[in-house]
Amino acid sequence: MLKKSLALLALFLIAGVPALAQTPVPNKTYINGIDANFPPFASVGPDGRAVGFDVDAIDWIAKEFGFKVTHQPMEWSGIVASLKAGKIDMIASGLSVTEERKTQINYSEPYWIIKQVVLAPANTKLTPEAALTTGLKIGVQAGTSDAKAMADANGKDGRKYELVEYANSALAAQDVANGRIDAAVMNDAPAAEAANKLGLKIIGSAGIPDELFAVGVNQEDANTLNMINAGLAKLMADPYWQELIEKYKPGEVK
Repeated sequence: MLKKSLALLALFLIAGVPALAQTPVPNKTYINGIDANFPPFASVGPDGRAVGFDVDAIDWIAKEFGFKVTHQPMEWSGIVASLKAGKIDMIASGLSVTEERKTQINYSEPYWIIKQVVLAPANTKLTPEAALTTGLKIGVQAGTSDAKAMADANGKDGRKYELVEYANSALAAQDVANGRIDAAVMNDAPAAEAANKLGLKIIGSAGIPDELFAVGVNQEDANTLNMINAGLAKLMADPYWQELIEKYKPGEVK
């Protein structure tokens, strides 16, 4: 189902990108704001270099269109404000499409579909229902759409939990492993990474609707938006797109 949905997204991109100006600003280095701890989409390696699915995708687009790009790690809770203020030119780092953000920034066409899952210790007997209805401590990443959705749902339809916010999903996962919290809710991609690295497991869905990832761009920067849309369409039609999927396996437990 996921591959079919992604294929439909690719066809939509290829068919829907308008023939508008798609020229990089001369001598400009575009700044992509990223979450430094959101593998496999974006993270900073031991050598200080940005790596990940989204990082590689934007690097490929930059090469195709002949512009330079740097990937700037930022606090996620303030990243949209930085884009609005012109401190960065784009956000390609697992950015969810939400109605609230649409009032503040523009989005590219979506390129990935994501699910929200519950991450727990490997030896747990918790079910997703028990994790979310019995007052347990549940970790979320501050400033994310899933954190907002979890907060909005708390106290409704039998849901009852204590939300604990973290600067990034990796810290939430670490506290699950350390036993400081009972479970964490996050996108399936970083959850799979944490499950592999920390001996945790995904116990099921968090009951939050699937989300789309897209690149965020300043509302006043139509040229960059058109360029990214054209670049995504070209990338998703190129064999390199499948290479990226095979390399990073977003959302799949290895």
